[in-house]
Amino acid sequence: MDREQITVEEEYEGSRLDIFLATVMAERFSRSQIKKLIEEGRVQVQGREVSPHYKVKIADQVEVSWDLKPDMTARAEDIPVEIVYEDEELIVVNKPAGMVVHPAHGNLEHTLVNALLFHAHGLARCANPMRPGIVHRLDKDTSGIMVVAKNDRAHRFLARQFKDHSIDRVYQAIVRGTVQHEEGICEEPVGRAFLNRKKVIVKPSGGKDAATLFKVLKRYDRATLLEVYPKTGRTHQIRVHMSYLGHPVLGDILYGVASPWINRQALHARALGFRHPTTHERLYFESDLPADMRNLLTRLESLKE
Repeated sequence: MDREQITVEEEYEGSRLDIFLATVMAERFSRSQIKKLIEEGRVQVQGREVSPHYKVKIADQVEVSWDLKPDMTARAEDIPVEIVYEDEELIVVNKPAGMVVHPAHGNLEHTLVNALLFHAHGLARCANPMRPGIVHRLDKDTSGIMVVAKNDRAHRFLARQFKDHSIDRVYQAIVRGTVQHEEGICEEPVGRAFLNRKKVIVKPSGGKDAATLFKVLKRYDRATLLEVYPKTGRTHQIRVHMSYLGHPVLGDILYGVASPWINRQALHARALGFRHPTTHERLYFESDLPADMRNLLTRLESLKE
């Protein structure tokens, strides 16, 4: 038997219990599975069973329990992955665009976790068994540096750094249009869209605090290369904030527009810095822009000719 306790945050107040859980546990269960768990009495709110129609309140404690089945545990697969650094505590990888970070409902194979389980023969298990070792994530079509924990102690230590925002994160993004200011910041709260739960929007009321700093590296006739420093780690944060500012990431069809020169969002996690779980030494890892983003910059440069 496995279980998870979830605290209802402000943005979900008033949502039906089944819809709330289907949103926050979307990577683990379908909505029909959530409804079945509620009907079987495997979901309690504030220590009591309720119906799927129950409207959740801020700070409600929702506990979900379920039987862990074999197909709910990530499996090792022999998939090549670029290891930047590895020791007994952690692995730093350079994730390619197009690779999902961990298995989820409807997508159980060919992920980064599957590859690392084969490579390392074991990752931290203190989190969701479908995402062992995962402390943070990159979107499927975002490339770049990630750190993964090999044991539970390392996972807890790294997770605390992400929670208190002491991690150094640097991204590079190619955005539409000419960014006028040399540097700037967007601090608009963000949250899930009501009608499309896969999409995140700026939510001045009820959203989660978010802060994204950026500076211009180079301007082109129709685009700008930015270095971006997210101070919080909200889902799709950089993509949503840049779109809100009128400069969506090129190739981002969810928050901006497609590009004829790149088939994914032009966003790369260039660097990551954190303290080591054992030595407490400050580590810092970098990754060069991948070929598709370099090609995009070459194309943009040619527009000046």
